[in-house]
Amino acid sequence: MLTVGDLMTRDVVTLDETDDLVRVDDLLKLHHIRHLPVVRDGRLVGMVSHRDLLRALSRQLAAAGHEPISVTRLMSRDVEMVRPDLPVREAIYKLLDHRFGCLPVVDRERRLVGIITEADFMRMAARLLTAAEARREDATEDSAH
Repeated sequence: MLTVGDLMTRDVVTLDETDDLVRVDDLLKLHHIRHLPVVRDGRLVGMVSHRDLLRALSRQLAAAGHEPISVTRLMSRDVEMVRPDLPVREAIYKLLDHRFGCLPVVDRERRLVGIITEADFMRMAARLLTAAEARREDATEDSAH
């Protein structure tokens, strides 16, 4: 059975609660990603998405002259997390049912060990399609002989 741990990204780019919006924007652009887990001592405490950044920037522009918005004010604290041993099918349904773009992967102590995103599932789908097409071509060649 394929699990989340088989597909997840293990080298996760993260934020600290003391980071600000500039850091969020820099990391999103530098790594070409849309989701940043927020950790404290390696444990997941929240998530910041590209959408959160846009919302915060619009608020900051509306209230020009105020101090920068910190990650703690921006992050979602009620984050759906999964364990590495969760079957991939269940993770897919979590994303679909709740319209999430990603799921942080944590161990029993809630330490961040990876992240699984829509892109990970799209890469898996591409590999499965390539394999299915190769099998179809093999079957076509076999029936021609």
